[in-house]
Amino acid sequence: MPKLTKLSNGLNLLTAPIPGAKTTALLVMVATGSKYEDKKTSGLSHFLEHMFFKGTVKRPDTLTITSLLDRVGGEYNAFTSKEYTGFWIKVAASQTKLALDVLSDMLLGSTFTSEEIEREKGVIIEEVNMYLDNPVMRIEDVFEQCLYGDTPAGWDTIGTKETIASFQREDFVTYFKNQYRTANSFVCLAGDIPKGATKLVDSYFKSWSKGAPKPKVAVKEKQSAPAIRLEYKKTDQAHLCLGVRTEAYNGKNESVHKLIAAILGGSMSSRLFLNLRERNGLCYYVRTGSEQYTDSGYLATQAGVPVDKIEKAISIIMHEYKRLTEELVSPKELNKIKQFISGRMLLGLEGPDDIANWYGRQLVLRVQQKGNRRPLLTPSEFLRDIKKITAEDIRRVAKQIFNPKGLNLAIIGPYTKEDQFRKLLK
Repeated sequence: MPKLTKLSNGLNLLTAPIPGAKTTALLVMVATGSKYEDKKTSGLSHFLEHMFFKGTVKRPDTLTITSLLDRVGGEYNAFTSKEYTGFWIKVAASQTKLALDVLSDMLLGSTFTSEEIEREKGVIIEEVNMYLDNPVMRIEDVFEQCLYGDTPAGWDTIGTKETIASFQREDFVTYFKNQYRTANSFVCLAGDIPKGATKLVDSYFKSWSKGAPKPKVAVKEKQSAPAIRLEYKKTDQAHLCLGVRTEAYNGKNESVHKLIAAILGGSMSSRLFLNLRERNGLCYYVRTGSEQYTDSGYLATQAGVPVDKIEKAISIIMHEYKRLTEELVSPKELNKIKQFISGRMLLGLEGPDDIANWYGRQLVLRVQQKGNRRPLLTPSEFLRDIKKITAEDIRRVAKQIFNPKGLNLAIIGPYTKEDQFRKLLK
């Protein structure tokens, strides 16, 4: 079982030992991301993530940092989302102290030099270009713009080329000082946990700033009619994302939403994969997912379809949404989907890094919800909840979320008129 401990400065440590593991994963999660930004600082959370790899007082450049981990075969990376930022290193258990030394130095000793900031601007602007040129990656951002509009929740996590180009060293120093605090930060160790881990982690992270971060602007969900957002792009394939609002993280129907997403587009035997691709030949990729933030949530289907057959594709997705509100899922299909989720979970939690991320994500989401005292959910407890879901539960929740007034459609392709699609959202 995982154990949560407070270090001497108030920083939170989670340890999740795995019997027989020969590796250790170190993950530092901070409950901050692009939702904590404003117009001028849009993209700063992500840019700062990059800067932690650019040199410290102790290790002055990227090569010095990465060479230490490369020479022991370590794996490492970082990520930024709208509500959390994470940094991880996975090494042989004998190299755990090295991982702690390097990551704590990166997070507490980075210099954020102006020279490196200017150089990295070019890197991140090219990252922006990569997303803009890849509709498969881009469509989810357009969908969230459709949902949340001109708010931090609707802005791209990476920011804009204009904001990226404007950042100066003091922006990074100020953001780091305000947001990387003990109250919203977690150190996670999973795998082969060294003896005296608490004291060891405490010694490396003791200078982490105490206190709480500046809060984010809460999302206000409100929708009374279907919404459409078109992003014009001359493409050979249209990319669409059609979905509905659901509920925030820790909602009472969260597991049901995940099951509905799996039924619709979670596998190669899911309803939309069979209907859109196998029976009608309308797409190569189609998937449905359920996303829960701390103050909002949604379920959406994404697909790449022929430009001249997009209306047919939308109609098929709408039909499958409606079916779930009218017909009970058969016992055979329901059992298959539950077994699918169980198997995928086992495959996805084989490594210490997967376990660290499983608990770390819960910690940073939970700390952002006032009054959320939900205990950490183990994988087995999650699967227990999935097993309890009935066909009646699925139809009940489907009726709640698949409301025509709450439909949202985002499209990237050679279209300029919303009216041709509005008539389909019924």
